[in-house]
Amino acid sequence: MKRLLITLAAAFAALLSAQADPIDELLPVRGLAIEAPSSRGLNDFLKFIEGDLVPAHFNLLILRVDWNYAYETHPELRDENPLTKEDVKRIVAVCRTRGIRLVPQINLLGHQSWAKQTHALLREYPEFDETPSVKTENYTEWPNPDGLYCKSYCPLHPGVHKVVFDVVDELCDVFETDAFHAGMDEVFYIGMPECPRCNGRDKAELFAGEVTLLRNHLADKGRQLMIWGDRLLDGRTTGLGEWEASYNYTWRAIDMIPKDVFICDWHYERADLTGVYFATKGLSVASCGYRNPSICEQQIRDMVRFRKQSSHETASHLQGYIHTIWSGAGQFLRRFNAVKAEAEPEDTRLDDARALQTVIATFTNLAQ
Repeated sequence: MKRLLITLAAAFAALLSAQADPIDELLPVRGLAIEAPSSRGLNDFLKFIEGDLVPAHFNLLILRVDWNYAYETHPELRDENPLTKEDVKRIVAVCRTRGIRLVPQINLLGHQSWAKQTHALLREYPEFDETPSVKTENYTEWPNPDGLYCKSYCPLHPGVHKVVFDVVDELCDVFETDAFHAGMDEVFYIGMPECPRCNGRDKAELFAGEVTLLRNHLADKGRQLMIWGDRLLDGRTTGLGEWEASYNYTWRAIDMIPKDVFICDWHYERADLTGVYFATKGLSVASCGYRNPSICEQQIRDMVRFRKQSSHETASHLQGYIHTIWSGAGQFLRRFNAVKAEAEPEDTRLDDARALQTVIATFTNLAQ
């Protein structure tokens, strides 16, 4: 009789488990990608982690640090008033206590400038510039005669990776992380005719070579590489265009990069179904939304559905959803807190704040 009761209890427990999948089974990765806070705004940011992300079951936080850290290996690359080691350790402590995987980001390859501003790497090392004849101070609205959106560094310059690896390693060490996000989105300048090293090279091979070099360097230290996925999609064939996908043939690199690179698959105008494409290529992927609440919710629901309807092998690569914010952390938190409090905000652009509220509600419902 005792054995029968134990068997019945085990069967009942298994039935309950089958009827109520935990959120980790439904959506293993639940993330936020946002600019790292300023040192002055750190307290508010830590309250945001504790008060908003943790209760909503977020388990990944990607922080765009770029040059907002007091680098010791290359102090010339520091932004003004950067985060200190002590600041970062406070973020590390909160995330570790709350079970949140913390991943720092530096934009590599592309995004070395914005509008008329050249960022620290090319400002201090102009010899790394893929297109030195193009001057950011002459930038005009897109499109422009130079085809300038953001500058890129030359992936074949013999000196660039010594600097890049120094700051990547230092940042990963201080964040005590097992992963690093290299950006690598919207790379328009690659394999350019004026570059004496890249001219005539296959753009897909150049892109894949940079991904592989970064991946191998991180893997040697037990760390995973994460990148945005747009350069690995064919913008013409899919109709996704040259921003959310590639027009310059880097998309063929999807078959050239290591399979353990994690892909952040961003789409902001529609809930495009490219996550399955990455998964069937053997790449782990998370869908990424931004400022349209209904699209963000659809991306989450689609990922849950894809995981349930796919083979075990494919489902294992369909990892979840990462929400993205593209304004400064402090500026965003003021909007977000105003929306939460139903107060009159200073900034009337509230779509990104409302979208994150929707994501929080969707995660919370999935956990119930």
